[in-house]
Amino acid sequence: MSTKNITLSKMEKEFSPLTFGRLLKSHRLGEEMTQVELAKKLKISKQGLNDLEHGRKIPSLRRTIKIARRIGLLEDLLIQLVLQDQLRKEKLNFTVNLSRRLQKAS
Repeated sequence: MSTKNITLSKMEKEFSPLTFGRLLKSHRLGEEMTQVELAKKLKISKQGLNDLEHGRKIPSLRRTIKIARRIGLLEDLLIQLVLQDQLRKEKLNFTVNLSRRLQKAS
C-alpha cells in the first residue's frame, strides 16, 4: 500500500482554498453542532455565525482569538486563515505564514 504525501497547498489547488469560514463550519459539523449551538458557545448571533461560515464577514484578530479559545482550536491557525482571507478579499497575492516570537525569560 502506498501513501501519498498530500499537502495543504495541493488540497487547496484541487478543491478550494481553506478559509476561516470553511474551517469553522467543518469544526461545527465535526462536533455535530447546529449553528444555534455554536453561536451560543461563541456568544454571537446565529446570523453572525452564518456570515462567518460563508465568508460574508471576516472577524477581527481579537475576535478570532476569542473564537479559537472558546472552541479549542489553535489561535495561530485561525489568525493565519483570517489574515489570508483579508488578503484574498483585497485580491492581494500574498501568502501568510505565522510564527510565535519567543519571549526572553526575566
